[in-house]
Amino acid sequence: MNEWEWELIEAKTPLASLCVRGVAVRPGDRVRLWPQGNADIFDLALAGKTATIEAIEQDYDGRVLVAVVIDDDPGRDLGLLRQPGHRFFFSPEEIEPVEPRTPLPGGGKCES
Repeated sequence: MNEWEWELIEAKTPLASLCVRGVAVRPGDRVRLWPQGNADIFDLALAGKTATIEAIEQDYDGRVLVAVVIDDDPGRDLGLLRQPGHRFFFSPEEIEPVEPRTPLPGGGKCES
């Protein structure tokens, strides 16, 4: 990668929370996965599974991606350590919040 590409990546601050289907989600919250569009075979195999949000990130173009680890993955700890193959990225439209959720600090509201 070029130096400017690294600078772009480093300049992106992970988001603290995200509004999904009218519900605020943040790292540590559980979601159900529903891959859409041009999902690859790995994403399709995860359809309907529950996962825990590890981070909410942005790519080069500013698109928001939700990094998750699969709840029943035997290598789940590797995903929490950000190891390849155990951490998956989905768009906000591809996840569904699952109960229970943790409240936002200060009772923050979520608007879609």
